Amino acid sequence: MTATIARREVVSTVAHDRHGRRRDVLRMIGRRVLFVIPVCAAVSVGLFAAAAVSPFDPLVAYLGDRYTTTSDADKQVITQQLGFDESWYTTYWRWLQSIATGDLGMSRSFGQPVADVLVERVPWTLLLAGIGLALAASLALLLGVLAGVFAGGLLDRGITAVCIMIQGLPPFVLSLGAISVFALGLGWLPVAGLSDGGADPSFTGVAEHLVLPVAVLALSQVPWLLLAVRESVSTSRGADFVAGAVARGIPASTITRKHILPASLAPFVNVLGVRLPELVVGAVLVEEVFSWPGIAGAIVVSARDLDMALLAFLTVGTTLAVMVGSLMADVGVVLVDPRAATDG
Repeated sequence: MTATIARREVVSTVAHDRHGRRRDVLRMIGRRVLFVIPVCAAVSVGLFAAAAVSPFDPLVAYLGDRYTTTSDADKQVITQQLGFDESWYTTYWRWLQSIATGDLGMSRSFGQPVADVLVERVPWTLLLAGIGLALAASLALLLGVLAGVFAGGLLDRGITAVCIMIQGLPPFVLSLGAISVFALGLGWLPVAGLSDGGADPSFTGVAEHLVLPVAVLALSQVPWLLLAVRESVSTSRGADFVAGAVARGIPASTITRKHILPASLAPFVNVLGVRLPELVVGAVLVEEVFSWPGIAGAIVVSARDLDMALLAFLTVGTTLAVMVGSLMADVGVVLVDPRAATDG
């Protein structure tokens, strides 16, 4: 009878904890969603205001080589037709109205609707960033746990030294180094692009061209994640619950897998969320160096041409993606460690 009552109390406690955790997650999501609109509004307003004082002339980008041969009168007519002479807030208001109706506008730089530019380029960026992040997280967990378990040893010192060295190298430097060694030097992999000689993309061709940019993007993110895991695992090894497990004679591998690693996941997921903006920046740089047909080229071209219809959507969309990714990371932290919910 007593055992039955005890089991019921345990079940009730677990159900209460799950309900409380779900409530905490929903509350945190609600608070974060409230910030989405003001943050995106501030970013978009700042972008249009900055474009107004930009040294780039959108008319030069629009006319190209024809700029020097076009008369001043024609330039004035084109400027009025395209709205280049309007105030930035008038342009911003018109952009907002278009977005509200679902019309993303026309990209002057690419001569096609913004929606078509996104459909063509965003999947390639998601492919590169997704695989790069997954590879970086896997390597960081594996090597970080090893370094933390053997903290102070030769393996730990070697891994830490390599991480510190890589941290000081920007992604574009890693990209150029990878091209020099593996593409130009050894000839193992293609230099850039999506396929060879303008051929239609195939699974094998894309996979081959994806190796270097994914490796570079992952490598640029590994040090921060790995060192966070290493520090967390090293700290957990001295915790009371680990000492208790050792005293009970539990094997070291079991302690690491069932005690140390779960305790280290929350800090790792938290750092993963913090590093999302850096991942986006790194992906943009890597795409440019490897001529990967993602959104990086569109961002650069639209910024140079002041193609506001495309640039504004890419900027706000990237901001929104980072915020959503950060929220997902924080939700993951709460699910892994419910104690973090009080800080969300």
